[in-house]
Amino acid sequence: MEMENRRLKLPTSIQTFEKLREGNFVYVDKTKYLVDIIDNVNVCFFSRPRRFGKSLTVSTFDALFSGRKELFKGLYAEEFLNRPDFKPSPVIWLDMSKVITNRGLEEMEDSISMQIKDIANRFGVSLSDSKSAGSLFDNLISYTSLKYNQRVVILLDEYDAPYTDFVNDTDMADKVRDVLRNCYSQIKANDRYIHFVFITGISKFTKLGVFSKLNNATDISTMPEYAEMCGYTEEEIKRYFPDYLEDTAKDIGISTDELIEKMQYYYNGFCFDRQAKSRLYNPFSTLAFFKEKYFADYWIETGHSKFIADYMKNRNLTVEQFRNLSVPLDFARSPGDVDKTSPEGFLYQCGYLSLRRGKSSNHLVLDYPNTEVLNSMSKLLTQNIVSEKEYNYIHDELVSSVISNNVSKFIKVTNLLLAGIPYEDFNEAAEKSISTNDYPYPAGEWLYRSCIYSFLRGCGLYVQAEMHTNKGRADLVFSHIDNKTTWVVEIKVAYKGQDPAKKAEEAFRQIEEKNNAKPYPEALCVGLAIDDDKRQITEFRV
Repeated sequence: MEMENRRLKLPTSIQTFEKLREGNFVYVDKTKYLVDIIDNVNVCFFSRPRRFGKSLTVSTFDALFSGRKELFKGLYAEEFLNRPDFKPSPVIWLDMSKVITNRGLEEMEDSISMQIKDIANRFGVSLSDSKSAGSLFDNLISYTSLKYNQRVVILLDEYDAPYTDFVNDTDMADKVRDVLRNCYSQIKANDRYIHFVFITGISKFTKLGVFSKLNNATDISTMPEYAEMCGYTEEEIKRYFPDYLEDTAKDIGISTDELIEKMQYYYNGFCFDRQAKSRLYNPFSTLAFFKEKYFADYWIETGHSKFIADYMKNRNLTVEQFRNLSVPLDFARSPGDVDKTSPEGFLYQCGYLSLRRGKSSNHLVLDYPNTEVLNSMSKLLTQNIVSEKEYNYIHDELVSSVISNNVSKFIKVTNLLLAGIPYEDFNEAAEKSISTNDYPYPAGEWLYRSCIYSFLRGCGLYVQAEMHTNKGRADLVFSHIDNKTTWVVEIKVAYKGQDPAKKAEEAFRQIEEKNNAKPYPEALCVGLAIDDDKRQITEFRV
């Protein structure tokens, strides 16, 4: 397999199984999971984040049920197609990510109806004259089954895509939900005509009408046995991409082992099983990295993550409050609806947070899966504070200041960011987070530190908050790959009547007294004082 894959191409941006198999591309064989699902589950729901291989999985199901034996040669599922009782089925595949949502509700329903009519034309089935997408879907299922004298397979890809486009617009989301509920309820109504159902999405929104109607649906999203169905394990990367590992390591100028270690830090860490055992790489980011041979935040470039940033902004959430968050063992079973689940539950189901084992057997730990996601979330939230033009300028200037150890320039640039923070909107959330998570900081100090932390992360710096030494912890410790110097920063806020100069001196002395810089031989120690009235850094000590 390893030698064969040296002749295969990278499957970047390919989500069609047929194209991948016929086009001489690398294919990581996941078909054993599909066969197991077919053998054991009748109606199946599977959630994963965007760009994680859901559509490729659906496409593979399509080829499998259609009996495309030539595409499965050498794969696990080849045996399934050779079973004596196997018979191809008519496959109804609805891709809801293609639905048009930016032209009003009527256009959205027409978009769904058009997709249903196209499938009917392919099967040679005549539908009614109804304009309702639900009625047309009802016709399509029953008429197709009756024409071919066998039950159909339904593949519902990205079932929640139209809804998540309006997840931050409650009124419109309710209207979209009604249209989708009317459509999806036809699956239950036509149960006698259906052989198998596979539904994908980024989260389990129970109010969309799929799961309330399909009381026999099995949610396999957090089942350990299907945890690795989408995404790459480290073993799979080594097995299927040995030449790309070798070429990339050579191009960067490090060994293959060093490359894998860096990839672990940057791209590994996604976990979807409720036992918190599996660790996965995002396929999109992994393939983009092998193509570009450069460590970057490819995840943010997919263009579908802004709704998460808006979700966090609208709920006064920050990046830092979801770090190392202790959760109970049954956390992964929480409901997925936006108005029911906690923010951490929703972000976990969407894949932006991941689970790992906690110190106690009764708890798990929730955190960002890897550096790429943490950086990307930080960047997205920062761009909600400043414009894109301002962000690009501040990004370049801040990185330059850190590389050159220019504290004055760093403060000037950071003040541009602080000037854009809607402090009043976030103050209440800061106080709530402090009381919940027992932060040892006043609300204002926690808020400022969190925003600066997020922005540094968004700029691609290696940042750690509350770094512990034997005597205490530093507010921020960060560095840039092009600079050997590590910045150790302590932040104090001067409230009304307090002297910023004394606060800056206090911050600097705290670094010295608590040995916060001791782990870093080449450290730049900085005490910052933020004037709360001006919301600016007005004094510093170095």
